[in-house]
Amino acid sequence: MVKIAASLLAADFSCLYEETKKVEKEADSLHFDIMDGHFVPNITFGPQVVASLREKVNLPFEIHLMVENPGEWIIPFARAGGDLIIIHAETSHHLDRLITLIKKEGKRVGIALNPATSLCGLEYILSQLDLVLAMTVNPGFGAQDFLFSVLPKIKSLRRMAKEQGVSLEIEVDGGINQDTAGQAIKAGSSTLVAGTTIFDASEPKEAILRLKNT
Repeated sequence: MVKIAASLLAADFSCLYEETKKVEKEADSLHFDIMDGHFVPNITFGPQVVASLREKVNLPFEIHLMVENPGEWIIPFARAGGDLIIIHAETSHHLDRLITLIKKEGKRVGIALNPATSLCGLEYILSQLDLVLAMTVNPGFGAQDFLFSVLPKIKSLRRMAKEQGVSLEIEVDGGINQDTAGQAIKAGSSTLVAGTTIFDASEPKEAILRLKNT
């Protein structure tokens, strides 16, 4: 069954802990979109927010660093309670160095790719990764429409992992709802990041179960 990462970008920021309680039993992880106002045109959570929730929430935390200088933020967010640290391929010419830094902190490693970014840079580092996140919207804001043009890239990524014998988690983020979830899964994704579909629902737990049963 597909895993669901509940994206807090779509939650009510004034009561984040209460929002997490709505999804804690059914979600497989919490997804934090960390935005710096430079790499993407928005600003969201700092390490203190993650740390305050870490003490109260019994779910894995995914830290998605949508920032210009991820090397500056890996250690603060890892030590705040992140379990998986995801960095964007577009932000560094030295991904190996950042991967090593994440692993030294004892965390799982993910690489994110914007919709227009090719898979070429992953060929020689795929075996070092736990997860690749395929963005199906241009990052920065929630509630965007799913970009179907990314589906062939997801298929190619799944094929690449199989050819290399790598057990890779493929996550898809952006525009996930009842209509698009099935296509993302069919293309090869194993985890779906969902925000508005979950937190705008009258019953967030039921929304998660519907996605899992797509």
